[in-house]
Amino acid sequence: MDLARPELADRLAGAYVLGTLRGPARRRFDVLLLAHPALQGAVRAWQARLLPLTQSLAPVAAPPRVWAGVEARLFEAPVRAPLRWWRALGLWRGLSAFASTAAVALLVVMLEEPPPLAPTVVVLAAQPVAAQGGPALFVASLSPDGRALVLQPLQAPALTAAQALELWAVPRQGGPRSLGVVRADRATTLLLPASAQQGTAAFAVSVEPAGGSPTGAPTGPVVSLGSV
Repeated sequence: MDLARPELADRLAGAYVLGTLRGPARRRFDVLLLAHPALQGAVRAWQARLLPLTQSLAPVAAPPRVWAGVEARLFEAPVRAPLRWWRALGLWRGLSAFASTAAVALLVVMLEEPPPLAPTVVVLAAQPVAAQGGPALFVASLSPDGRALVLQPLQAPALTAAQALELWAVPRQGGPRSLGVVRADRATTLLLPASAQQGTAAFAVSVEPAGGSPTGAPTGPVVSLGSV
């Protein structure tokens, strides 16, 4: 899924803001949203687009029978005939107190919620071996839970039609683990397994045959490297 395409990001952001994106798809979108600036901009645009619609709605007073039904449900009493306004003052006071208490409780919860965590940003610097095809410079943004990564090329080496770039997680011990083939001309979003960040000390980009390394390990030169 190439979220760098504006039309795809806009369609997903619209479904997210409208509430039609649900279940696992919405949870995956929440993860991607933390690390993908294009998605964040699309969501803000949809929110700004829909906000005027809510402001144009005029308030409508509920009829007395609705309040009678609310009272019956709250206090498990049978629905009575509509009360005269002077006899319903006690109910209004009770509902007002209940609403005030609920609003205060909601405010306390909102104030106690911790601020969202920022993504981890890693700069992958050019390596001397990349001089043949030009310097290679990338920026990786890793979501706080480590489940999504966006790799943005700032300067990519020249590639032939038979070559591709591949991103690797370099652990403190053991061999590099492939995270997937990445684009040289625009940002690439990768969904990672839960264990992808465990023990990772650095990210690296290598030049591989088209389609990626055939061996599961880097076969070409490492053109860019950045410590986590």
